[in-house]
Amino acid sequence: MMRVALVDAGGANLGSVRYALNRLGIEPEVTVDAEAIRAADRVVLPGVSTAAQVMGRLHALDLVQVLRGLEAPLLGVCVGMQLLYERSEEGGVECLGLLPGVVRKLPLAPGIRVPHMGWNGLRTMRGSALLDGVAEGASAYFVHSYAAPITADTVAATDHGSLFSSVVQRGRLCGAQFHPERSAATGARILRNFVEMDF
Repeated sequence: MMRVALVDAGGANLGSVRYALNRLGIEPEVTVDAEAIRAADRVVLPGVSTAAQVMGRLHALDLVQVLRGLEAPLLGVCVGMQLLYERSEEGGVECLGLLPGVVRKLPLAPGIRVPHMGWNGLRTMRGSALLDGVAEGASAYFVHSYAAPITADTVAATDHGSLFSSVVQRGRLCGAQFHPERSAATGARILRNFVEMDF
């Protein structure tokens, strides 16, 4: 049976991500135990807070090196995705450094509100099994003020004043800036793809 570890990084969306996985027939282990995380077949790192707060909790739990050294596929969600990068302007914090790039505040522009809250479309940038069954332009639900840049790791981008990475993948490292647990069929499909993909 697939072992999915859901890292309790202190995010307010922990329960809703768990229920989203339950709806797919998966009972994740909500944990901060390093050995349980290392033993999992898939690891999900959710986060609703600031990059500095979540990194602070990961440091306090001695999980930073655990996550950096994971052999299992890892999915970062919302702030959890931002933490995959080298650093974040939000608090000037050093992140996990698994993907190159700096997370920056969304730019202000006429008619553009920050934080970015609500439904927005996904624009495919390159192929990835993460998007199998997800239609071009499918909508997902966002709540964030900071975002990752467009890089070679960008699978899908979203436009909110400027383009930012909304789905990323580099090998076993995956991320979703939006909330898959609140994104109806689109989010459910991406979660299922992550669990079922061959890495």
